[in-house]
Amino acid sequence: MAKLEVADFEAFRKCEGKSLPAGDWLTISQEQVNDFARATGDFQWIHTDPARAARESPFGKPVAHGFLSLSLISRMLGDCVKVGSAVMGVNYGLNKVRFPSPVAVNSRVRLQARVCQIEAYGKHGLKVTWDCIVEIEGAEKPACAAEFISLMFEQGPLL
Repeated sequence: MAKLEVADFEAFRKCEGKSLPAGDWLTISQEQVNDFARATGDFQWIHTDPARAARESPFGKPVAHGFLSLSLISRMLGDCVKVGSAVMGVNYGLNKVRFPSPVAVNSRVRLQARVCQIEAYGKHGLKVTWDCIVEIEGAEKPACAAEFISLMFEQGPLL
């Protein structure tokens, strides 16, 4: 369930320039990391070989792919905010992305987000620019910092 629920686009527009409530903590499991490796073909041992990572990695255990933490932003935004009238949302792009700190397997992450800009997109859509920080519980630096852009649509012709 989202921490902030607004009825429609008109109400959501009032969120522009504001920070959202922090999302829920999400544990990053080895299974999730392995699934991401299978989906992307990135089987680097620092992600998928716990024994070798314990022996040879400077992190002492496997770490999640940076792009895994990035890919979770869409899902984690849903923990932060829900626009009741939205019938569909899609990823539009990214302006900036950084991975300041690795996410060790079994760490917990959550999203801190701010609504930077909201623009009309077609007759029934909005283009939203979000400032997103994927925090790691107990860590000084975040897993990911990204300026993320999404589209959301209310009922009606999309464009």
